[in-house]
Amino acid sequence: MILLGIDPGSRKCGYGILHIDKYKIIAAGCGIIKLDEKKSLQDRLLELYNHLSKLIDEYKPDVAAVEEIFFGKNLHSAFTLGNVRGVILLLLKMNNILTYNYSPREIKQSVTGKGSASKKQIEYVIQSILNLKQAPKEDAADALAIAMCLFNKEKFNLLKTESRL
Repeated sequence: MILLGIDPGSRKCGYGILHIDKYKIIAAGCGIIKLDEKKSLQDRLLELYNHLSKLIDEYKPDVAAVEEIFFGKNLHSAFTLGNVRGVILLLLKMNNILTYNYSPREIKQSVTGKGSASKKQIEYVIQSILNLKQAPKEDAADALAIAMCLFNKEKFNLLKTESRL
């Protein structure tokens, strides 16, 4: 079973792919889709759509998880991220990929045991759990943490579904 974690962003979007074989978890890939900040939001959304479409075609994920919007003090940023999430959720639905949504706190709690974990703590834990030679960079580590959160929260349902395939 292939899990896709997505850390949405209007300038860079992290993705993490986990391959689950029974209870064995393997990091199949991760990275950051860097979007051209000089382009309009519409052009960046199209760019993101195209990159994620290729990623979905290549890895064919069975299920995905997307980080929910953290509303801070900047309302404009929240609206922009809402547009980004909309494109991501639409693309996942168009590809019939079951999708879960988790809050940043929920992801951190699930992966590190601490809802207020720092980015460095997430990078360290992801590197340790997945036995990686080096820690993935920020948004890619976050995306792997999102995929790991999905596995941690849904593993029994996912494994039951996988055994029927």
